[in-house]
Amino acid sequence: MRVFVIAGEPSGDKLGAALMQGLRAVGPAELSFRGIGGPRMIEEGLDSLFDMDEISVMGISEILSQYRALKRRIRETAETVLREKPDVLVTIDLPEFSLRVAKLVKASSDIRVVHYVAPTVWAWRPGRAAKMAAHVDQVLALFPFEPPYMEAAGMRCDFVGHPVVTDPQAGPEDVAQFRAAHGLGDAPMMLVLPGSRRSEVTRLAPVFGEVVRIMAAERPDLRFVLPAAGPVAGLVQELVADWPGAPIVLDPRDTQGDAALIKRSAFAAADLALAASGTVSLELAAAGTPMVIAYDMNWISRQIIGRLLKVDTVTLVNLVSQTRAVPEFIGKDCLPGPIAQALLKVLDAPQDQARAMALTMDRLGLGGEAPGIRAARAVLDGMNGS
Repeated sequence: MRVFVIAGEPSGDKLGAALMQGLRAVGPAELSFRGIGGPRMIEEGLDSLFDMDEISVMGISEILSQYRALKRRIRETAETVLREKPDVLVTIDLPEFSLRVAKLVKASSDIRVVHYVAPTVWAWRPGRAAKMAAHVDQVLALFPFEPPYMEAAGMRCDFVGHPVVTDPQAGPEDVAQFRAAHGLGDAPMMLVLPGSRRSEVTRLAPVFGEVVRIMAAERPDLRFVLPAAGPVAGLVQELVADWPGAPIVLDPRDTQGDAALIKRSAFAAADLALAASGTVSLELAAAGTPMVIAYDMNWISRQIIGRLLKVDTVTLVNLVSQTRAVPEFIGKDCLPGPIAQALLKVLDAPQDQARAMALTMDRLGLGGEAPGIRAARAVLDGMNGS
């Protein structure tokens, strides 16, 4: 069996590697993997056409500035797929690149195309599903509420579980070591997570900083910890320099210790978190950390997205659990006072979110078959025409 698989960013590399492991576990004995991927997929045996970073481009201006190079890579990738005629083409997220490759492949062949990670048509731009259906046979969905949207457009869609359910969690010893290492003792602790991109951090830091001032005044014993993403760790250090409460910035570039374990330990040790919108809400739920979500964007994006948005919450825990247990403050509502009041309520009554977080993890597949295995079974089943 020959599998051509495309991923263009770290999250896709993680999904791709797990899928490859799954195919080796439940697929035929003879397997080969060709395509585009990162270090995890290459470690699993992928023969990558070129460095994944070449297509890991986000944002309209960035895409436009590299348009010619991306267009050339799209054409080259599609030509390679058509020439090598794999049994299946699996594209993982990154629709700006992968779905364009799929479109070219389908225009000249009947190669089966599977797209891993359903587009958020339930939130905005529902027409994307119908456009995908012209050149995608099957979709692998991370969330249990997504298949009906894809099936309505004419594609097979399998819910295969979310990778967050397989992420390791810190234990009591890890938490104790983390608290001791940072002099936290048994003080209540709040995580501050302003995002992983410079634009997010720059925009949210002033608001989050004011929230910290309010929280420090209301709860003088509260400690603040910021697990920073590597690309923005230096920026975070600069922006929090004048925050009260001597916030602790966890810099993953620090070579002392396991950065991933330190982050997991921080999540498990925290009593609550203030976080930017995104998949971090699922990481917090996996760690059992109650949260408040806040996010803002530039004025133009706020106007456009506000008009297109089809749901009344963007927090994944709320969507998966079908509750509104996690308070969120988005766009014009991203204001320090209301955010701080919500955090104080969560700190005093954290159990209110516990059931929604547990339900979310259950619905995403915690305790069941690993998502990589489920994804592999779905791909094989689709190829068999089931």
